[in-house]
Amino acid sequence: MDDELLRGRVYGSDHEDAGPRVGRVYRELVAGPLDGLLLDVTGWSGEQLAVGAALPTEIGAYGAGGRARYRPRPGDPLRWDWGGDTR
Repeated sequence: MDDELLRGRVYGSDHEDAGPRVGRVYRELVAGPLDGLLLDVTGWSGEQLAVGAALPTEIGAYGAGGRARYRPRPGDPLRWDWGGDTR
């Protein structure tokens, strides 16, 4: 894991334990409401990694109950780009 990722906060983690852990696999979320957070994708299948995720967030366009969509960036699958918010 590169040094840049080791400094990031992990999506869904408690504030006291928000840093990445050695031995886990992460994707960096780029743009949108979760910009700069790391998503723990440890154990995800190749198909899941190719599709991306719609992550629950209260800070997106739809508030509580909303989701932010992220997909792998073409040519740089370690970074997932925001694709908009959804309910």
